[in-house]
Amino acid sequence: MKITELLKDSKVTLSMEVFPPKNTTAFENVIKAVKQISALKPDFISVTYGAGGGTSEHTINIAKDIKDEYGVSSMAHLTCVSSTRETVEKQLVKMKESGIENILALRGDIPDETEFPLPGQFHYAADLVSEIKRIAPDMCIGGACYPEGHPEAVNKAEDIKHIKEKVDAGCEFLTSQMFFDNSIFYNYLYRLREAGIMVPVIAGIMPVTKKSQFAKSIQLSGCCMPARFKAIVDWFGDEPLKMQQAGIAYAAGQIIDLVANGINHIHIYTMNNPEVAKGIMESLSEIIGK
Repeated sequence: MKITELLKDSKVTLSMEVFPPKNTTAFENVIKAVKQISALKPDFISVTYGAGGGTSEHTINIAKDIKDEYGVSSMAHLTCVSSTRETVEKQLVKMKESGIENILALRGDIPDETEFPLPGQFHYAADLVSEIKRIAPDMCIGGACYPEGHPEAVNKAEDIKHIKEKVDAGCEFLTSQMFFDNSIFYNYLYRLREAGIMVPVIAGIMPVTKKSQFAKSIQLSGCCMPARFKAIVDWFGDEPLKMQQAGIAYAAGQIIDLVANGINHIHIYTMNNPEVAKGIMESLSEIIGK
């Protein structure tokens, strides 16, 4: 099913993200986690795509299995970092052959010592969206957005300008980067609408269940951490079971507040942890109707 169909009405949707193994030794554990997360029956599952396409084969295969074997709608990520137009076209052909209908089109993180952009190739996610529309016009295309601004953006106005370019190129919905203060998301959504960006926006939530994730989340995303969440990490961070429960509760609280304020589409960055995904689902069973 195309994700735009899922986002049409006021029904609350809860989707989840998984990432493929970086090497064959981790494959079995990842597949086990994907199977367990699929068993929770989220509305759809997205599968990430390693920098430079390093996990591209696994991305497509896992997205196909989620759809065909586990009966859950899936979305495959596709990045243009280190990818030529020829490579992207081949990936799109494989996705169509696998029956994949949904793509999250991303520029992707630039690996160290990687030449980017390649001469004559993609510069931005908007370029990739346009190419997908040209080659596979029936694909449902999503894109990423950044409530606190893309780390490389000159300013927030410039960042929203680039989001508008993606949408104008054919991006049909947006999924946000993680955030931990809902007021930031509400303000961002207002600015998107003010800029004429009217496509559905899915709120991305990261349950931080380990102390080590706290610093890494700040480093990778530059997210603002509210004082009340810092207090949780300070108090429970050295006790893994308590920190996991507190992290799940905080994420669930964010989601409850979002839904209560009319944000009906939520995406969970699961970090391939079925236990955390299950904890979120159980905390929200009546709210999301699952």
